[in-house]
Amino acid sequence: MNYKKLAAIPLSVSLLFPMGAIANAADHSGHGTSSMAVSNPATDLRATLDSILSEHAYLAIIAMQKGIDGSKDFDAAAAQLGENTDELSAAIGSVYGDDAANQFKEIWGSHIGYFVEYVKATAANDEEGRKKAVSQLDGYRVTQAKFLDTATEGRLKAKDLEEGLKMHVDQLIWAFDNYNAGEYEKAYEGITESMMHMFGTGKGISWAITDQFPDKFDKMSVDTPAADLREQLNNQFSTHAALAILAMQKGIDGAKDFDVSAAELNGNTEDLTKSIESVYGAEGAKQFNEIWSSHIGYFVDYVKATAGEDAEGQKAAMANLDDYRVKQAAFLETATEGRLKAADLEEGLKVHVDQLLAAFNKYHDGDYDGAYDDIHEAYSHMFGVGTMMAGAIVDQYPDKFAGSMPSDMPKTGLGGMSQESNDSTVMWILTSLILAMAAGAVVIRKTRTENN
Repeated sequence: MNYKKLAAIPLSVSLLFPMGAIANAADHSGHGTSSMAVSNPATDLRATLDSILSEHAYLAIIAMQKGIDGSKDFDAAAAQLGENTDELSAAIGSVYGDDAANQFKEIWGSHIGYFVEYVKATAANDEEGRKKAVSQLDGYRVTQAKFLDTATEGRLKAKDLEEGLKMHVDQLIWAFDNYNAGEYEKAYEGITESMMHMFGTGKGISWAITDQFPDKFDKMSVDTPAADLREQLNNQFSTHAALAILAMQKGIDGAKDFDVSAAELNGNTEDLTKSIESVYGAEGAKQFNEIWSSHIGYFVDYVKATAGEDAEGQKAAMANLDDYRVKQAAFLETATEGRLKAADLEEGLKVHVDQLLAAFNKYHDGDYDGAYDDIHEAYSHMFGVGTMMAGAIVDQYPDKFAGSMPSDMPKTGLGGMSQESNDSTVMWILTSLILAMAAGAVVIRKTRTENN
């Protein structure tokens, strides 16, 4: 693997993405009101931690699957998980110093090792080995919770942290055990749930850090409607990329869980379509489903063509993806009243398509290190897309995202507190998507009429 040595990076610096629309859309959303800023030092911190932590959950589960299957790409998956640990440790070090970074890396790395031991014991039908690994994970929870309690000077409570870490551990083991037992629906449910949980963890840790060092983050809050919108979209887009790549791998391998992996990918679309139907009606939901689902289908076509060594089929799938990019960009520009530019959107969508195809092609060719590098880039890229979309929506509907900033710790995935979505934020995500869908339908109908 092209190992990327990580220097300590400032947590307030957002991830960099090759989309010209991102900065503009995020900047527009500020309106001079910090509670409405999609991108600022505090919300960038939250997004950065969300990205690293949620990717950890994804990579951990994938590495466990590859381990029990004896897959050739296990070492590459495990190495990418190790790079994720380095990235998170560097982030911790940028706030608390090198000694803390080293201490955190040792603790955090240990629980990854215990998961590996759990997989090995499972493969050997060693029930005592499994129990030992679980016991070690329990010990890890206590040590990790104490570290974060001390580092944040009590802003994060060890007791709550232990409970939150238990949820993380249980989710990963549950997903793995169900995968090993052939209960693939439950296994893939575990993947998405474990990733989502880590967004709450990122929110909690970023809140503690910004409260501890307010001047370093311009005294801004991570807990605002605009920041929650960015998180919602980041979660949706990054999960799409993660599941799309996994489904393509399973497809070319002829894996038993391919159908379920594809269903989980489509499940995100179906859930969103049902939500849109409850607001906009059956016809609008049908059109939205058709538009969004099309590019997923084209990726499936590409995998099928690759499996059949059908070069013409691959070209056809790529041509369809190009057509999708143009249509998607056109209706989003219209829907956002020009806040997102079609040319920039087409470029960003090309990056997304190219990253997924590159990751798949390298996986198929046996370049597993390169494939997992591309997976990381594809996953990270979608956080830029979420920022871009959130910026446009907040700028378009500023009154819906104005409000005072809370001073208490927000509801997060840490401890016993439930992960509560901001109802108004979710509704306005849906409303904005509905408007985008409606505008896109107008563009498409107009194009069809002109062509006829």
